[in-house]
Order: sequence, then structure tokens, then C-alpha cells
Amino acid sequence: MKNAMTHRERFGAALKGLEVDRPPISMWRHFYTQESDPQSLAEAMLGFQRKYGWDWMKVNPRASYHVEDWGVRLRYDGDKPPTVTATPVKRPADWLRIEPLPPDRGVLGEQLRALELIAKGLKGQVPFLMTVFTPFSIASRLAASEEVFLRHVREHPEKVRHALDVVTETFIAYSKAAMERGADGLFYATTVWATTEVMSREEYERYARPHDLKLLAGLPRGGTHMLHVCKDHNLLPALKGYPVSIFNWDARGLGNPSLAEGKALVGRKAVAGGLPHKQDLVAARPGALASEVNGMLVAMGTKGWMLGSGCTFPPEAPARNLTAIRKALER
Repeated sequence: MKNAMTHRERFGAALKGLEVDRPPISMWRHFYTQESDPQSLAEAMLGFQRKYGWDWMKVNPRASYHVEDWGVRLRYDGDKPPTVTATPVKRPADWLRIEPLPPDRGVLGEQLRALELIAKGLKGQVPFLMTVFTPFSIASRLAASEEVFLRHVREHPEKVRHALDVVTETFIAYSKAAMERGADGLFYATTVWATTEVMSREEYERYARPHDLKLLAGLPRGGTHMLHVCKDHNLLPALKGYPVSIFNWDARGLGNPSLAEGKALVGRKAVAGGLPHKQDLVAARPGALASEVNGMLVAMGTKGWMLGSGCTFPPEAPARNLTAIRKALER
């Protein structure tokens, strides 16, 4: 058996397609009751890391931190996703009022402070990625609903493009600031948009892809970025050429590639995923989850992949289930 690797060694070897002592693993969730304050958010993330010993950390920041400084308002209700109570875009002309934000002020600045605290707590021993949504996804959250946004995109593309340009430039600056504070790179998420259930591949490539790539092109060289392609019937085949180090998606989702199929699709790039993240994680028996992990180890081997969530999992998922997944790798 290979000598035990450190978290960073294991993560780095998997990125390069090298042999590892075991595949790296991470899972992620929100801590809604603690995320409004940067100190308590950092404490929650670091406590979660200490409990499970993940090989990398996907920082789950404040749920709508991307858009609050543009006027999105929320109402929190315990450890549940917050409810949006106000958005700045009501009419097509409102897109032209979206202006660039400084990355180190307001809610954006608070998340940078949380990253500083996380970096200090991890002491360089565990790679961590800051969650940044794609510009198209961020812009969509400025509108009253996904349906309103998509209608504006199709009927008033020039007005929406103004806002997309502003969002892209703001988050190039923000992403640079996040990496300056210690993040190894981005967890770059498409959220609800890169799926044929919402829009065609042609529409995604016309409206969203240029801004996805512009943001990535604006980042410093050497970062480790993970593209998270959300939802069922996703567009992973269309996004396989993105300049990122790792691809993550729900390999159990309807119409999505399996983990092995996705690995064949992206070639030398690493893939991460395979674990349940919905009610199948909440309701599962620990022994069944351990068996699933063992099956993935047999199917995938020990090169070029990581075990991870298909998406953010619910806070009510039992700790015993996470522990069973984690211990299955050690055995």
C-alpha cells in the first residue's frame, strides 16, 4: 500500500492524473444560520473541515453574496435557504443601471474577510476553492425570476449584455482578490442554466459562454478551477473544453454522463463527483453508502478523479452518512 499522502499532495496528484494512495474527497453544504457574518461563516467551514478531514474545501459562502450589493434583499429563516424579497431588475431598462462594484466593500468584502480567516485556519494544508457563479448565473439573480431573466435575454439581448459585461468585470476583480487572500482557485458554477431543460445548447453558447470564458481568461495563471455543471440533462459535453482543472457534475442525474463517461469526455482533466446530494443522501443507510463508494473505487481506479458531492447537500443529512462515506475510503 502506498504511504499516506497529505491533503494537498493527494489533491495535486489527482489533478495530474498520477497514482494516489486513495482518491481525494470533499463534500459541501451551506451553514445558513452562520453565513451572514464572516467570522461565523469561517468558523463553520473550518469546523466542518476538522470534523471530516476533507482533502479540499469548497467554500460555501453567503447564499446570495454575488448580488446583494446590487440590491437583492433576503429574509433568513433558520437553517433553510433564504427567501429573496427584492431584486433590482423589474423592466428591461433596469439592466442598463447595473454598475461595477468594488470587490472589497459591502457583502463582497465580507466574503473576502471570511476567506482570509479560512486561509489562516487551514494553514496552507488543505486546498480551498471559492464559489463564484458564472456571469450569466449572477445576472439572472438580479431579475424577479428565472423566467423574466430568460425572456429579457431573448427579447432585449443588448440591454442584458450591458449587465453581463459589468458582472464579468466585477467578478474578474473579485476572483483575483479571492485568490490573493489564499484561495487556490474558483468553484465556478453554472447553477440552473447549463441544461437543456432550461435553454438549448445553441442559446447557452450564444448568450452565456462568452462571459464564462472571459472571466476565466481574466484570472491569474496557475489557479486551480473546478467547473460545476449543475442539474439534470446538463451541457457538460458542450463545456468540456473550458480552461479549468476539474469538472464536477451530478453523475447520478437524469440524462447526465456517469463519472466514468465524464472522465472519458474531458480526457486528461480531472473529474470530481459520484456522491448523492439530495434526499438519497439524507435517507440512505450508512452501509449502502459505503458500498457505493467501494463500487466507485473499483470502477474508477486511483488516477485522475476525486470523490465529491454532485451539488450542495441538505443541512439535514445525517452526520453518520457522511462519516460512513469518509471511512469507506480509508478502508
